[in-house]
Amino acid sequence: MALSDTQHSRVSDKVIYWSATAYAAICAISIASENFILLGIPLAVAIVLLAIYRMDLMLLLCVALTPFSLNLQHTSIGIGVSLPSEPLMFGLFLIFLLRQLFYRDLDRKLILHPVSLAISLHLMWMLVSSLTSTMPLVSIKATLARFCFVGIFFYLAATLFKQREKINLFIWCYMVPLLGVIVYTTATHAAAGFTEKAAHSAMTPFYNDHTAYAAVIAMFIPVMLGFIDDREQSKGFRAACFIALSAFIGAIVLSYTRAAWVSLVAALLCYLVFTLRIKTSVVVGAAIAFVALVLLNWTAIKMELERNEEQSSTDYASHVQSVSNITTDASNVERINRWGCAIRMFAEKPFLGWGPGTYMFQYAPFQKFSERTIISTNFGEGGNAHSEYIGALAEQGILGAVFFILILLTVVYRASRIIIQSDDRQVRLAAKGLVLGLVTYWVHGTLNNFLDTEKASVPFWGFIAAIVALDIYHSRELNKSKDKQLS
Repeated sequence: MALSDTQHSRVSDKVIYWSATAYAAICAISIASENFILLGIPLAVAIVLLAIYRMDLMLLLCVALTPFSLNLQHTSIGIGVSLPSEPLMFGLFLIFLLRQLFYRDLDRKLILHPVSLAISLHLMWMLVSSLTSTMPLVSIKATLARFCFVGIFFYLAATLFKQREKINLFIWCYMVPLLGVIVYTTATHAAAGFTEKAAHSAMTPFYNDHTAYAAVIAMFIPVMLGFIDDREQSKGFRAACFIALSAFIGAIVLSYTRAAWVSLVAALLCYLVFTLRIKTSVVVGAAIAFVALVLLNWTAIKMELERNEEQSSTDYASHVQSVSNITTDASNVERINRWGCAIRMFAEKPFLGWGPGTYMFQYAPFQKFSERTIISTNFGEGGNAHSEYIGALAEQGILGAVFFILILLTVVYRASRIIIQSDDRQVRLAAKGLVLGLVTYWVHGTLNNFLDTEKASVPFWGFIAAIVALDIYHSRELNKSKDKQLS
């Protein structure tokens, strides 16, 4: 039986009174016992209720907190957890998982979408390689984190993105706090005289180093360009986007991150492909020809690269040239050392790999003396494979790398279909900005890997979710309305 408005009002009043009384009691007990942790109980209860009844708001809260979250691994506490984002994400994931177990209300179109199927293969193979891992606990933790990120920022986010305006809200929930981090980083960097050495750590404690910081910033630059190009938006909105874009480009330049610069050039080339409507067969043919040319002339190319002795520096011309220095630039040579270790690990366990998350604990014995650098360590502590693809080969075997690349190919294909076929210019711009943002990460991912962190995983899986949502729910909106008018 439904309650009348008067009864509803009385129930609401009682809830407020009892909640206020309970909160006052908790405060009194906390102060009397000097146990101030108890003061956090009301906040914890409020967060749990928010996650249960408004999962959409909880998701956006997690997104907004991510740029400001602090990783405790390198503190005196020594726990590899980012606060407050990761505990909130894990709690939201558990609630989302329980909801699906009981209600199974996830859209069938989303589950059966080609991108979702590719992601499912990726997750299932991670689970299999975790069960056969050389370090099962490490691998299960890494796999659980990946399930958590995908569950929330792909499946739950894609459901949220049925309302198209929520895609922009998701993006701004990350970008605004990231702008705050950029301001902090720039101020810290300025206090140190804008030196290259200071650029490596100016963004701490919010981001571990300049490469992760720049990788995330690069992902949002194509998205903001899409916002600026959207003539249906107000002049004030587009002006705000231009100001934010200027700050992001400045942050990229000051980060001294060569991989981020290369990734933006790659995104520009992809933009030209979309704009000029170059056929897929031509792009694939050119890529195959380029790879074949490199392989046939590898000896000559390697000799030329070894002649390059430019070092990373504050001189931007020299810094760019140092990208190809594989002889004396410690960062580049150490990266090759890590790749070599990963490939040798893959050769030893080519099918199932060593297990997700195990590379940093297992690669040390695979180092060759001739490949070691001044920053190499005997125990190989605290490092990863510096590549999403080669790292997947070592940790998950050949299928691990194949399934990850399959996600890339499927997303690009579906996004390309939207860009070519959709009658809605805003949808085309959104798809183009999102996929070019992902291109920056996929290119950056050849030189670094950050998807084991929430900082990169939130925009990465969120962008993919947005593209899938555009494909399922929004790319044919105008076509449908025209069909209705004609019928």
